[in-house]
Amino acid sequence: MKGVKRTMTETKLDRQATKKAEDEATVQMAIAAMTEPDRTIGQKLHTIIKSSGPALLSRTWYGMPAYTNGDKIVCFFRSRQKFGERYMTIGFNDVAKLDDGHMWPIYFAITKLTATEEAKITALVKQAIS
Repeated sequence: MKGVKRTMTETKLDRQATKKAEDEATVQMAIAAMTEPDRTIGQKLHTIIKSSGPALLSRTWYGMPAYTNGDKIVCFFRSRQKFGERYMTIGFNDVAKLDDGHMWPIYFAITKLTATEEAKITALVKQAIS
């Protein structure tokens, strides 16, 4: 409607939606820039993480895909080419609720994604945000 002023809340929501879309596009570009087989694995990881933790927001972190709770990075993954490693990694930061006793794993090497690994990652993401 012409002449109708937008409220500050509407403007803020528009900015948040734009930022969310831009961050998602940046993550997609980071995945697309990966070499195979990391690109295919990265696309699957992105899908698994987004479906397991729909409240997580996508963004890049040090140029690699990461997922935040809106405040802190919960999990991320990086291609083997990032640091010349022989495998991709998926990692969880200290806000992830993976605590199990006095010592627990927070980084995992990935060379291939089968249904078994997909199920493990799904469970880890769900636990991390629980």
